[in-house]
Amino acid sequence: MNELNSPIRPPRRLPPLSALRAFEAAAAHASFQRAAAELSVTPTAISHQVRGLESTLGQPLFRRLTRQLALTPAGLRLFHALREGFDTLEAGVQALRARAEGETVTLTANTAFVAKWVLPRIAAFRSACPGIELRLHASDTVVDLTRGDADLAIRSGRGDWPGLATAELMAERYAPLCSPTLGLKRARDLSQHRLIHCDWQPNASAPAQWPRWFSEAGLAMPKARSRAAAAGLSFSDETHAMFATLAGHGVALLSLTLAAEELRSGALVQPFGPALDTGRYFLATARGREREPAIRAVWKWIAAQAGHA
Repeated sequence: MNELNSPIRPPRRLPPLSALRAFEAAAAHASFQRAAAELSVTPTAISHQVRGLESTLGQPLFRRLTRQLALTPAGLRLFHALREGFDTLEAGVQALRARAEGETVTLTANTAFVAKWVLPRIAAFRSACPGIELRLHASDTVVDLTRGDADLAIRSGRGDWPGLATAELMAERYAPLCSPTLGLKRARDLSQHRLIHCDWQPNASAPAQWPRWFSEAGLAMPKARSRAAAAGLSFSDETHAMFATLAGHGVALLSLTLAAEELRSGALVQPFGPALDTGRYFLATARGREREPAIRAVWKWIAAQAGHA
């Protein structure tokens, strides 16, 4: 008879779970105060739990320094064991919750990509994956996929992120786009039009910004011939820059991927080049999770959509 079906089994000889949680949090933060914030208790409560655990085990787990805690060798061994155990426990609970809630996959990407590439394809997704709820997380802040903050991500870069499985989706290029109502035909006439700027993340390897464009075009940055052109416009979100461009407020360096529909319809035009290479888009998930059925289904659908973009 195995233990799972046995009516008799010896009790586990473990200290109280609350003490183990308090110690693991304090060890992770090297601070009773930060551990208390994580567990929503007082620093005094954390200290009492840890001292009780040390008394139960008969050895110190921390060296109390002036402004921080340092693990003893025994404390380090216990911390590694507890972290692994709690990670396994958390993963099991999250898996049960996911099954109880149905097949839900959270996809994260920057706000412009979600608005201009993912949302127009939602009807196609529902038709292709009717049993999966796709939850969209639109943010310019990169989330930690290894912690389960999202299931899948579409990111631009080189695709060499530690702990992640990745697949290349498509190249990304930016070019000067504008409303056809501006009548812009030649790059040398840019000085007569307002330049629209968009912020890029500080860690972007090849941002599409106007000084770079003029350099690659072999042109000097023009001096505006009018007060309106000199003022320019600047946005923190690329979708807002696109709206301003559609309204005829100036010329912007916009993604040819995200503006594809506006270019097809003629709402925007690319009057001249060059187009700037800003990297490639990648699909990413925590390594090993690409084998989960729901994630694999969404992965295949996104890859197929990218191939037809």
